[in-house]
Amino acid sequence: MGIEIEHTEFAAADYQRFHERLEDNLAALASLLSTPGFGQSQGSLGAELEIYIIDDQGRPLNRNLEMLEGANDPQLTLELNRYNLEYNLSPYTLDDTPFRRTEEEILRKLSTAEKLAAEFGGRIVATGILPTLRREDFGSDCMTERKRYRALVEQLVSLRGSEFKIDINGQDPLKLQMDDITLEGANTSFQVHYQINPEGYVDTFNAFQLTTPIALAMATNSPTLFGHRLWQETRIPLFKQSIDTRHNDRYSWHHPARVNFGHGWVRNSPLEMFTEAVRLHPVLLPVCSAVSASDLLASGSIPRLEELRLHQSTVWLWNRPIYDDAGGGHLRVEMRSLPAGPSAVDMVANAAFHIGMAEGLKGNIRELMPGLPFAMAEYNFYRAAQHGIQAKLAWPRSNQHGCSELPVAALVEEMLPVAEQGLRSIGIAASEIQIYLGVIERRLSAGTTGSVWQLAALERLEPRSSRTEALGMMLEEYLEYSKANIPVSEWPR
Repeated sequence: MGIEIEHTEFAAADYQRFHERLEDNLAALASLLSTPGFGQSQGSLGAELEIYIIDDQGRPLNRNLEMLEGANDPQLTLELNRYNLEYNLSPYTLDDTPFRRTEEEILRKLSTAEKLAAEFGGRIVATGILPTLRREDFGSDCMTERKRYRALVEQLVSLRGSEFKIDINGQDPLKLQMDDITLEGANTSFQVHYQINPEGYVDTFNAFQLTTPIALAMATNSPTLFGHRLWQETRIPLFKQSIDTRHNDRYSWHHPARVNFGHGWVRNSPLEMFTEAVRLHPVLLPVCSAVSASDLLASGSIPRLEELRLHQSTVWLWNRPIYDDAGGGHLRVEMRSLPAGPSAVDMVANAAFHIGMAEGLKGNIRELMPGLPFAMAEYNFYRAAQHGIQAKLAWPRSNQHGCSELPVAALVEEMLPVAEQGLRSIGIAASEIQIYLGVIERRLSAGTTGSVWQLAALERLEPRSSRTEALGMMLEEYLEYSKANIPVSEWPR
């Protein structure tokens, strides 16, 4: 999705040609989806991990370009702000202990990055939002010099026409305005990619949508920004607001938000979601490839659908459908709501729990959907982000009469055996299931997530220091336990 572009200024003809290519891409994708055997595989798991570079005081360190050059690692890529990097982790087939191998790779990559950062007086931390951020850490001076980012910023600002407004409630509400989108770079995530065969894609994707609020509530790790105690997962409203190009007026029409949970349950085909992204959202980066998708398809090649993928990279669904030409072409779902951190084992456990729930419920999803209008699924998502493990969520039953809310803790307890069954159904070994669902079970018993631990640490440290000092001390404790790969449920409180 981080496709680089060669130029940043566009004419009307560029947009017209790009629109034609998008239609061509959709037609090619429809043809591929109708081809017997397309996208069939045993499935795989991959991930992207975004990280912060910090100095010895726990402050952002603008060294991502230097670290990228020194790493000589094709899996390491740049992010929007100069103190962020991203690892594109290896995909693992489902019969290859994918969760254990992903955890091991995270630990290797973070260890390598730590050594490299030390050459520049820096350190590495995986956390949803760095607790020690200040307002001066944002703005054009901190942006990574990359044509894609400059062009994207210019396009979003052009659509917005005024400041980007941040308004997040919480224990210490935060309101501010920004002239650009660099505040988006405060958010770092653990984005999980899960390959799905096309014939089962619709039910599995809907099951991911249904279970995302539960997975998110158990994974929260971003409770503060600029010292303000906000949502349990502040990344969710911050990301949405930091690049929102709309002027909201309840009496006027406006484009749908480019950051959203979706616009409804998927009914018939995965093609619906790709088409929706084209139909609903204006093009931002009209850069065309040299050869059209239809020409490639006619020659017997698998097209990359470069225009569609570039356009999708500017529409940020929390669960995003992905087409990839690798391996003869396949489909994935990208789960974007999970935060980076607190530890490698926590991140992988979050992924295992979410995938397990979706796989365990997909066979029953069409009976459950009528009991939960999509607007209520979206409501669940934002309540999970706001209240975390203390949230109450609307939950459907096959035989329900009326809708009711249940505490997250009760839903997690109910979903753990569902997740176990789901993971078994895709061939995950019992030993691997026990390890990662055990992490979730202990987190539930302790009532502790990353955000719960951070807020408790602040409450303990603040009486003998300022808020700024307490945030710095909390970060140092966080780093100690995170680097030791201790599950957050076992961190001292």
